[in-house]
Amino acid sequence: MSFPDNKLTVRSPADLVAAVPYLLGFRPSDGSIVVIASRDRRIVFAARGDLPAPDAPASQILDVAANLIPVLRRQQPITDLMLVGYGAEHIDPALLTVSEALTASGMPLLELLRVTGARIFNLTCDNPECCPPQGTRFDPTASLIAVQATAAGQVALPNRAAVAARFAPVDGAARDRMRRATTEAITRLTTLSASGQFAADEAGARAVRDALRKHDDGEPLTDDEVAWLTLLLRRPSVRDLAVDLTQPHDPHVTFWADITRRAEEPLVPAPATLLAITAWRCGDGALAGMAADRALQVDPEYRLADLLLQTLHAGLPPAVSEQAIANARTNPSAQ
Repeated sequence: MSFPDNKLTVRSPADLVAAVPYLLGFRPSDGSIVVIASRDRRIVFAARGDLPAPDAPASQILDVAANLIPVLRRQQPITDLMLVGYGAEHIDPALLTVSEALTASGMPLLELLRVTGARIFNLTCDNPECCPPQGTRFDPTASLIAVQATAAGQVALPNRAAVAARFAPVDGAARDRMRRATTEAITRLTTLSASGQFAADEAGARAVRDALRKHDDGEPLTDDEVAWLTLLLRRPSVRDLAVDLTQPHDPHVTFWADITRRAEEPLVPAPATLLAITAWRCGDGALAGMAADRALQVDPEYRLADLLLQTLHAGLPPAVSEQAIANARTNPSAQ
């Protein structure tokens, strides 16, 4: 089967395990369960979740399956389903319980694998010739999948913490400079607002266009420019223009990650949400979800981030999600 963009081909359980970090954007940690769905031998959906602790009641394990089933049904038609668990053999009962619940709901399970260190265990095959009980050794770094993915520009970060580090707040001297720049920007905005109610919107439109143009030309934004931009992005019209002008490619993901890192804490929700939307449009669900979470940590009522997170958790198709975001932007109550 092939990746969604048809650049890579998965031919074996080892290929599938090697592909998982590139599908998610990071390498899953022990205690993770990854579900991969394909349609006509093309991967259409991949997601990661946490397995309950080994001593957790069966109801918690069934809850994992219960949360997955409606999400997977939204991806229909699905022709094959694969589950990959990460950890020692004590997670096998949980993996089997989840797989049985999915099968009982009519999901076509093709593979159930466990990855422990550098070994793959196939829980759906009892033929010792192809699936030895001690597992099959594999080296993901030597896999053709890894080579092809790297050549195609796909990145697999070492863990979720590395994803979060992409937009972690700057500190030290950099934070001090941003704090001073933001104080000056507030004074500037106060003066500007006295000249009319539309002056800030017009300034915001210029700031967004100038910032993206400067970034596309390879020039980093100054602290004063970032402070001014993040302050004006609090205005819904300015933020929505930024949604429209931002392109779904990695340079703009990098741009909004940098703006989120440098923004003062109260001003984080808008750039973090723009980062989430851009990452989501680029197919990076992990970064999108974590960036939306970051926006909601600062402002739990930030509607656009909350809506995006809901669509991610529900596994809604992109067209449905885009329409939901568009509807939220035209709603005066949306932030």
